[in-house]
Order: sequence, then C-alpha cells, then structure tokens
Amino acid sequence: MNASLFITCLADNLYPNVGESVVRILQRQGVSVDFPDGQTCCGQPAFNSGYGKDAEKVAKHTIQVFENSEYVVLPSGSCTGMIHHYYPEIFKDDPVWRKKADELIERTFELSQFLVKVLKVENVGATLSKKATFHPSCHTTRLLHVKEEPLILLNNVNGLELVDLPYKKDCCGFGGTFAVKMSDISKQMVTEKAQHVQSVAPEILIGSDMGCLMNIGGRMKQLGYPVEVMHIAEVLDQGVTV
Repeated sequence: MNASLFITCLADNLYPNVGESVVRILQRQGVSVDFPDGQTCCGQPAFNSGYGKDAEKVAKHTIQVFENSEYVVLPSGSCTGMIHHYYPEIFKDDPVWRKKADELIERTFELSQFLVKVLKVENVGATLSKKATFHPSCHTTRLLHVKEEPLILLNNVNGLELVDLPYKKDCCGFGGTFAVKMSDISKQMVTEKAQHVQSVAPEILIGSDMGCLMNIGGRMKQLGYPVEVMHIAEVLDQGVTV
C-alpha cells in the first residue's frame, strides 16, 4: 500500500517534525510513503476569505498533484475537511472537475482516520508516561465527523493518562482568518479554552490540528500555564521500538 503525505502549510513551515512523525508511523505499519513536491495549499484561506476563483485554482492544482496517489494522508482535520466538504461546493457547476474532486475525496484521509478506518490499526505501539488532555478541533469533528478515532489511538498509548477536557466542543478561537479578522473575540475564546485546559492540570495538550495547537499553546504560554503542546502524530511516534 502506498500513501502520499499532504503536509499542509502549517506543518511545512512551522511543524516539520509532525510530518516526520506521520511518515514514521505509516512506515511502521507497512505503508510506503511518498511526498509529491508540487503540493501547495489546499485553498482553505482563500475560500474562507471569499476569493472563490483563487480557491478554485488552488483546488485544481491539488487535485492534479495527487491524482495518481493510492491514498492521501494529512496531519490535519481542517485541511482534510476542506477537501471533503468544500471541494464539492467549489466544483458544483463543473461536472468534469467535480468528478475529479470526488475521486480525490475517496482517497483522502486525516491521519487517525486513516489508521483506524483504512489500516484497521488501533494500537501503534507508542509509549508516553504523561497526563494529557485532548482538544477535538471543530473541522475534524464537524466537517469530517472524526470523533472516536483519535481517542481510540490515544487510549492505546502505553502509560498515557488521558483526562477529559471541560467544554471540549467549544472552539479555540483560531478559525484561520477569523483569528486575524476578529482578534478580540478570538482572544477571549482561546483564553477560555486555555483556562479549561489548565483546570484539569495536564502535562500535555494533544490535538490533531496545528492551527488550534498553535493558538492554544501560544495563549497558555502568555498566561504562564506549564502545559506542553503535542500533535497526535508526535504522541503516536513516542517510545516505539522497531
């Protein structure tokens, strides 16, 4: 089995270690991983900002880049959600490109979704003796309907104590361009989220979207909360002996 890594903008520019963890995790499961170097953005920032033609151009490029991939795996529910949920809308009046988009959607998965639903893997052999809580990002849960898969994988990490996050369904306030356009509201939202995280006194906050983790982690640092932030891929890559 082969999978192409769609690294996403945030991972490529700010969290390359997340991409490296994804590759190691998949390779341990016997998956051959390639990296199409023509990949760029999924088009979400342009789409959310109302630049429909620009989003369409980027979406077409993405479809072409991954058209020969057996599977496409992303360390982001947000970008995966963009492809699954909004590409059909972008190409609703173009039957040729809508068909191409649907074909890509069928092969495209968020990491935990791919592991549990496609590979049928619930335990990757990771070990991490820490107390942690998990933030379920909006796009992962509401656009992709990926809710149980991350928890299944995390509950099988040896030594990990996973505690429930209060008001976990509340948005962290990032929302991509929302955090820029509505910064005052975003700040209040992420402050509440950071306080909810701190209330359960975890050593680690885990998430599956780097935008959320960047936002919450930054605010916790400003507030002086001693909580480490880790992407789920980094957690699943811990303590594995091959």
